[in-house]
Amino acid sequence: MALSIQTLCRDTHIFNSGAVRKAFVKIPRLHTYILYAIYKCNNLCTGIDLMSMASDILQPEGDDTARISWNLRRVITQYQETFSVIEKCPKPVIVAIHGACIGAGVDLITACDIRLCTQDAWFQVKEVDIGLAADVGTLQRLPSVIGSRSLVNELAFTARKMYADEAKSCGLVSRVFPDKETMMAGALEMAGDISRKSPVAVQGTKINLIYSRDHSVPEALNYINTWNMSMLQTQDLMKSAQAAMEKKNLKEVTFSKL
Repeated sequence: MALSIQTLCRDTHIFNSGAVRKAFVKIPRLHTYILYAIYKCNNLCTGIDLMSMASDILQPEGDDTARISWNLRRVITQYQETFSVIEKCPKPVIVAIHGACIGAGVDLITACDIRLCTQDAWFQVKEVDIGLAADVGTLQRLPSVIGSRSLVNELAFTARKMYADEAKSCGLVSRVFPDKETMMAGALEMAGDISRKSPVAVQGTKINLIYSRDHSVPEALNYINTWNMSMLQTQDLMKSAQAAMEKKNLKEVTFSKL
């Protein structure tokens, strides 16, 4: 399935809207999203729709170079935000990858928090093959996801395919499943486990993990210090501690919505 900018803009808006309950796999208390239902097909994503891109990028509007450039900047910014909204979503986002994940698909999954895939999944940073540098997230997020600058460079310069086993060994995905059914079962189980925990703790953890990625250790320590000045005053802390002392399962604890 190729993605058009219209599809991306329409679907990623649900991360900040009430429509998310209809578009995503339903998780109890909706503390976690599984990004699979949006693009439910044989492949998670086979890249950007080139016909859509042709009208938006190859034939931009504008009376002169300056105006054409500003219009192009607006288009690129819109593309970027359709993926960044996933990262900005305070709830954890699990992406389940089945089949091909090419170009924009890599942009999308690197903005997610947890990546799972099937054994037949494969990944490709395809942009150089169509004459452009990836500009909506892959080059910015993939280095911190994989941790090997050399491998990122190789994938980005050659546009070669990376298969599931290599993706797991380098850290692009955390788990590989034999087929789509077991992958979705695993994703649901993981999401259910996360959803039973304090939303204050889970969302605070995501926000601070992302902040720490982009800042120094001293800056990140200061940020979490300031963050927990208020967040430690939640009732969730006492409820969780009491459940642990009483050896209760967190399934039995009710946390207020956040």
